[in-house]
Amino acid sequence: MPSVWTNTILSVIIVSLISLIGVFFLSLKEKKLNKILHLLVSFATGALFGDVFIHLMPKIAEKGFTTSASFSILSGLLVFFIIEKFVQWHHCHHPEHQHHKEKPLATMNLVGDGLHNLIDGMIVAGSYLLSFEIGLATTLAVLLHEIPQEIGDFAVLLYSGFSKAKALLFNFLSALTSIIGAVFVLALAGSQKFTFLIPFTVGGFIYIAGADLLPELHKEKYSFKTAFTQLIAMVAGIAIMYILVFLE
Repeated sequence: MPSVWTNTILSVIIVSLISLIGVFFLSLKEKKLNKILHLLVSFATGALFGDVFIHLMPKIAEKGFTTSASFSILSGLLVFFIIEKFVQWHHCHHPEHQHHKEKPLATMNLVGDGLHNLIDGMIVAGSYLLSFEIGLATTLAVLLHEIPQEIGDFAVLLYSGFSKAKALLFNFLSALTSIIGAVFVLALAGSQKFTFLIPFTVGGFIYIAGADLLPELHKEKYSFKTAFTQLIAMVAGIAIMYILVFLE
């Protein structure tokens, strides 16, 4: 009979492999890829906001929305702001990097996604500590939850100037933090010491979606068709996050 450790680690490895879904975009030619890039960024924006307000915020509310949770959210906003400023400063003071198109947005997204995956790993591990059935059900929910998220993350990295291969690699490395989160929880037998990460991630995701992705969408030349398409893609990202509620 597989142990809780075996079930959990196997599950989070499978969840991590979802990050490789971007491989399906590798066969697209650059011109065609660029046409759908803004659409995918719009989808990512909706998915991030949907994740925050449909999945993460309710998890915070379950334990009571306290001042402590509010400060954790604010700390997430501030930390991501500081990270972005640091990356901008680094690029401005190192001319050898200025020819790269890679933007602070990419670093921001990887940090936020890493934290998100860390929490996913913790949730999966906590569920398996309760029972195998709950652990399996939670793993399935997280898998489905990650598919739109990882497509969006891959799109954001491409939009930030990463090559397709580099975007795929870094997205996968970011996904591996789920294993770290799972090991933490299993080693501490479900300790609640890391619950601050959920509101912290909320703050980070709100910053990425609101301060970085939305302004990028406004940079595209305006037309009613473009605006409507972006809106539909954002709503689709939110809708998928809502639909996944019924699978949790």
